Amino acid sequence: MRSSIHLTAREQRITWELLETLHSSLDLHEVLRGAYGVLCQLVPADHGALCISLPGDPTAYDWAVADLPSELFAGYGALAPHDFVRSAVIAQPNVVLRDSEMLSRTAIERSVMYRRSRELGMRLEQAMAILFAVEPGWHGGITLYRDRRRPFSDRDRALLQHLAPSIAAATRSCRRFGDSIRRGDALEAALRREGMEVLVVAPPASVLSRSAGAEALLGRWFTPVERSASALPAPLASALGAAATAPASGPQAAPWVRRASNGELRADFVPFVERGRKLWVVELREGAVAAAPAAWRGRLTERQVEVAERVLRGWDNALIAEDLGCTPATVKKHLQRVYDALGVPSRTGLMAHAAQRG
Repeated sequence: MRSSIHLTAREQRITWELLETLHSSLDLHEVLRGAYGVLCQLVPADHGALCISLPGDPTAYDWAVADLPSELFAGYGALAPHDFVRSAVIAQPNVVLRDSEMLSRTAIERSVMYRRSRELGMRLEQAMAILFAVEPGWHGGITLYRDRRRPFSDRDRALLQHLAPSIAAATRSCRRFGDSIRRGDALEAALRREGMEVLVVAPPASVLSRSAGAEALLGRWFTPVERSASALPAPLASALGAAATAPASGPQAAPWVRRASNGELRADFVPFVERGRKLWVVELREGAVAAAPAAWRGRLTERQVEVAERVLRGWDNALIAEDLGCTPATVKKHLQRVYDALGVPSRTGLMAHAAQRG
């Protein structure tokens, strides 16, 4: 979900400080702890938690920030199914929600999570949270709490929604490359990810290293005129230049995509810092054109099928809108009608529904 917001001078200054913190390291805990402190200057909160899911157990998390009693997290696996915040944001990933949009006040006060916090001497009276799901297999989350009846405002929500894509992107970079960068081996981390070739690039377009299959992939997708022995192909160099010069406080750039009759090539640009030097990892993925299950076509309009197929490719609303020549708001409306017609709650549910019928 993209957001556009006019920042005051103070908010702009704090936002720049937050973005500098997000790109200051590839140590996930260091980055998120620093980001939490700065974020609370923009959106005041009494307590907070920032976490990343662990593989194999959907209720297990790495708590990078746990500004709450340790007893609450020690038994979180048992508490997770009763955590109304977690349930709400899982149903609407990448959207900031306030407690009033999760449960009624009466239901909150009767909830296991609320009663447990009271047992630990806390009053978690207000909450605001977002779950960022940037790729299959893992997710992260931010939750802010206030211990007085002072609801998070529309402005608080807009600020967190505006900053969430940058926090999610930094988290992804740390998670993918942090351990290997500390060993001086960024490429090896990416090579372990199935179905992806990688280029490590120094701006503006010098290729420092590449995965074993990257050269063959570039040969399939770029003409000899576009390619260079030691630099990015011209279309990728242009896209990287745009990503590198985009306003740091703006929305996360959409991936670069080249389409052919039998498939597509997607490039994502991930910044990281190595020994004080800013570099980029260019992640290249080939994919077949995703087709909606045949059963969907009797329940969806032609336009809804087009939107659904692009969601199955992993595209966000902005990229779908660009491809179909409409606005992100129109895509959102089509997508909601797809959810309603198929009886699924979210993008994740749509992908699972397609996989079951694949």
